[in-house]
Amino acid sequence: MDEGHLHRGILRFAQDDSLGRVRACYHRAVPRPPRLSGAALRTLARAARTPVGAAAVYHLLRADLRLDRLAALADAQRGEFPVDSIPIQARPPRAAGAPEHALPANGRWPVTSEVLTRGYRSGDVTPWMVAKRAIAGARELGARRPSVGPILDFCEADAMRDAELATARYREGRAKGPLDGVPVVFKEEMSVRGLPRLSGTRFVDPSPCAEDGTVVTRLREAGAIVLGTTHMTEYGMTPTGANPHRTMPRNPHATDRLAGGSSTGSGVAVATGVAPIAIGCDGGGSIRTPAAINGVFGIKPTWGRVSRAGDTAAGSVSHIGPLGASSIDLARTLEVIAGPDPRDAQTLAQPAMTPLVPALRRGVRGLVIGLPEGEWRDADPKVAAACRDALGALEREGAEIVPVEIAMLPYAPAIGFAVIGVEALASLRAEWRDHADDMSHDLQISLAALSRVSASEYGDAARLRAGLRQEVAEAFRRIDVLALPTHPRTADRVTDDEMKSGFVDSAVLDALCRFVFLANLTGLPALSCPVGLDPDGLPIGLQLVGDAWDEATPLAASAHLERMGIARAVRPGVAVDVLVG
Repeated sequence: MDEGHLHRGILRFAQDDSLGRVRACYHRAVPRPPRLSGAALRTLARAARTPVGAAAVYHLLRADLRLDRLAALADAQRGEFPVDSIPIQARPPRAAGAPEHALPANGRWPVTSEVLTRGYRSGDVTPWMVAKRAIAGARELGARRPSVGPILDFCEADAMRDAELATARYREGRAKGPLDGVPVVFKEEMSVRGLPRLSGTRFVDPSPCAEDGTVVTRLREAGAIVLGTTHMTEYGMTPTGANPHRTMPRNPHATDRLAGGSSTGSGVAVATGVAPIAIGCDGGGSIRTPAAINGVFGIKPTWGRVSRAGDTAAGSVSHIGPLGASSIDLARTLEVIAGPDPRDAQTLAQPAMTPLVPALRRGVRGLVIGLPEGEWRDADPKVAAACRDALGALEREGAEIVPVEIAMLPYAPAIGFAVIGVEALASLRAEWRDHADDMSHDLQISLAALSRVSASEYGDAARLRAGLRQEVAEAFRRIDVLALPTHPRTADRVTDDEMKSGFVDSAVLDALCRFVFLANLTGLPALSCPVGLDPDGLPIGLQLVGDAWDEATPLAASAHLERMGIARAVRPGVAVDVLVG
């Protein structure tokens, strides 16, 4: 787009005193929905930081993201203004019953925690060898162009020391448990001792953290080997996987595609085999998105299940959780990192968690899966077909698929943009005031638009969120799992120039948020598992949402799909083999 044409359009906007004519003028200046990057993006960012420009961008995005539909919803669909974020539990967790099956078995790929610990016990490989290969492989991936390197900051000396200690424990027959010697990486918004906590920015103090956050501490105590921190989008404010402040990793299945975000490097680290486990943060799909886009497993646990102490995540929607090479990796990791933590009051109300690894042996006989048909119509037919095939396989194994109507479900994305976005703006108040010039242009545009959301609009979205939570809880009185595609389409293309400058694309943003906001707004556990590839070889994710405090049920369904060979992490074109020197 010609920068002068865009700037002239903004000036016409500023000179027009009629909102209707202003919006029409702006829409002519900024064609929809093509992607904006480069010079056009810079011009729009400058304009967005003026009162008139911010109003223009807000009204454009308000229509594109369907926030303008919320005011017309019936009063009965609004709940009382929320006073806490404790999720609404529909009924007790599904009864376990006797184990019916063996744990899912893994072949040569992916290299899971089970594959590694089996090799450690047999002596075929050691934690020291695996850590050395993982670090070298991550550096090699980072040297590629375009980069597929998932690790931003390495803690190599600590990792190799801990790997040597783990090697000695296995040699002496005193391994700590199923994660001893297993490599793990953390999103760069988490406190890892000795590394900076930068949250995808270029202006945050780069001094190394003095101590680990709670999740890091718990994994270290279990013997996991911390390799480093992974790339994320700036403050986690875009799910695309683009951040001009970083050399962001591309999708290892096709390097001309986005890798998703905001836990971008975490998804790529697992997909490429650098680590079988990565920790991400999910405030609007940011665990499930890179899991689905990169073809691995990921779970956002119930709100308050995992401590956020030591993480920069804030507000009422952000959850810490794992991405993994298999359902077993997710279950083992959650068993270690979950539980009350005095440093995070939100974790103190949680009930005891059902043992997750034994739950993987349940099977799906009698499982009731709710299918909201109206939502599925928004998915690409190829994506919907792969996800339906997976659900059909579960049905043949004894699950029951029932239609479910949740009237508020189509409005979850719009409610999420209002609630999640405004909470993010409030938490970044000082940064927006003092460092706006240092932020990427796409983040400047987003925060400028969010600054135009009125208090009454945010309050109304909060009440609609309360109504959504109540309606979803009512649906879970009749079902065990709600099934949706993780995303309506597979990974989008991106150019080198777009990755360098950043970009704004409301169509891509809307697609990446379409089905994932529901679980953040309700606080329910939600898992994405890879159930196939599209004709271009790009991964497709199936999302399984469970009732509050019942992570075991979606994990059991995911494990059964693995057992049948339907859900699995397919080796991408760009990968590291830590078992081979």
